[in-house]
Amino acid sequence: MAFDSANQKRRQQAAHISFLKHANFKWAKFALVISVLAAAGYFLHDPLPRPNGGTILGYTLGTIGALLILWLTMLGIRKRRIAPGNWSLKGWTSAHVYLGLSLIVIGTLHTGFQFGWNIHTLAYGAMIVVILSGLVGIWFYAVIPEKMGRNRDELTREQMVAEINAFDRQLTQQAQPLPPAISDLVKQSVQKTKVAGGVLSRLAKRAPTDATDKALEKLRRMHPNIDGPDRQVVDQLIATLERKQTALGRARRHVRYKTMLELWLYVHVPITFLLLAALTAHIVSVFFYW
Repeated sequence: MAFDSANQKRRQQAAHISFLKHANFKWAKFALVISVLAAAGYFLHDPLPRPNGGTILGYTLGTIGALLILWLTMLGIRKRRIAPGNWSLKGWTSAHVYLGLSLIVIGTLHTGFQFGWNIHTLAYGAMIVVILSGLVGIWFYAVIPEKMGRNRDELTREQMVAEINAFDRQLTQQAQPLPPAISDLVKQSVQKTKVAGGVLSRLAKRAPTDATDKALEKLRRMHPNIDGPDRQVVDQLIATLERKQTALGRARRHVRYKTMLELWLYVHVPITFLLLAALTAHIVSVFFYW
């Protein structure tokens, strides 16, 4: 029992380690080694001039770079499989990040710093853009999922929507005995509630004022002038609207975080396909004119 408990504790600790720190930066060290070896081979090359893509070293670096690019594109397929150990999804993602960064060194040295308006430079430029967008993705996936977890407080998206709907039913019931000037405000809040709108509104850090905000603001202004039993009901209405406002804020933040991750994929994935197309054209042209 003690042995099982210790193993479970180690697994839990490993699960909380960032993919960037996986296996004590194993893939970062590996990527650094191959980058240093590539740089050493290039700058220690003798005789001068330095090699370019058409030399033996250039072809070697180009082959390594092309194989790395093809392997890096397999992450999407890998996400659909479950495997433990060094080739767990976390380990694979860590390798994806650091080996991807090593391509900056390998790819640049492969070009021999010779650029022009041709398919070869297009392939190199697409590779750099993919890597830069990948750096943005590193930040997104290192920060946003944690924010999403804290924000949703163990609630699923469906539960968030159900919570808002429950508040709407409660508001409708509470507002029934009140005069139209008040019940109409509540009705607007119920009927015009929007968790998400267009892309820009989803990404906005501060959600635009909606019917719930307006109803709450007006009820607070009206509150001092309400007497009798209606005042107690309005107190309940304000409290319910405040809870609904909090639930709406949580749901909208969840949508914003999710939209940020989706938009990143809409940029990163198409550029990756452009890179594969340009890389194919680059390889075909090299062997065609060889």
